Amino acid sequence: MTLAELDRNSPMPLWAQLEAELRRRLEGGEFDERFPTDLELTESYSVSRHTVREAVRHLNSTGLLRRERGRGTVVNRTEFEQPLGNLYSLFEMVEATGVEQTSEVISLGVVTDPGPAGHLGLEPGAEMVFLARVRHAGGTPLAVDRAWLPLALAAPLLELDFTRTALYAELERVGSPVPNHGWERLTPIVPRAADRERLLMAKSDAAFFLERLGVRDGRPVEWRTTIIRGDRFRFISEWSVGNRGSFRPAPS
Repeated sequence: MTLAELDRNSPMPLWAQLEAELRRRLEGGEFDERFPTDLELTESYSVSRHTVREAVRHLNSTGLLRRERGRGTVVNRTEFEQPLGNLYSLFEMVEATGVEQTSEVISLGVVTDPGPAGHLGLEPGAEMVFLARVRHAGGTPLAVDRAWLPLALAAPLLELDFTRTALYAELERVGSPVPNHGWERLTPIVPRAADRERLLMAKSDAAFFLERLGVRDGRPVEWRTTIIRGDRFRFISEWSVGNRGSFRPAPS
């Protein structure tokens, strides 16, 4: 892949031009084996070290690159990153990166299941809407997502097409309550064979197992479990001194 000339007469700063050029080369797979050093980039593009560092800093901030002790700058192969402690839609998070998110519906119907019913504060035999999907990002499997919702709140979902939409967006559209708080539990697992096959994972590959209780103004409205490929997703958490959380008992 040939190097693009940086335009010294352009109103766009040189570091921004260099960032765009490096992004182009990254997307073309040119740096799969090794990312150039700052000195190599300085010499290749005849720019200052400051220009190179500013361009690389911006690529770091967007998650395309990362600095590693002893290795310098490397290409970050984790494709999606989600902060903990926020209510989020997997659909919207993936689409925000410019990648198309689609779903293959495994199951959509009415079920009874005492486990999810207990999380939702329902009787063991209560009927619930059950939606199970394989979530794809850019045509590649990313997650197996299973959600249970009280039938009285979610019955309109049974007539919908979830191939390319978000559960929360559809809940809002049909006038059903959308979670505004809740909790999540994240556990590393090796998925069962059926889910490994759906996610195109090897037998020894690890994944995240995410459990989520979605609550609307004190009322449980969604119990969800999601198996997410560990090689394509990363969770991050921010902290500060004096801001302490509380422990939640492990499930029995």
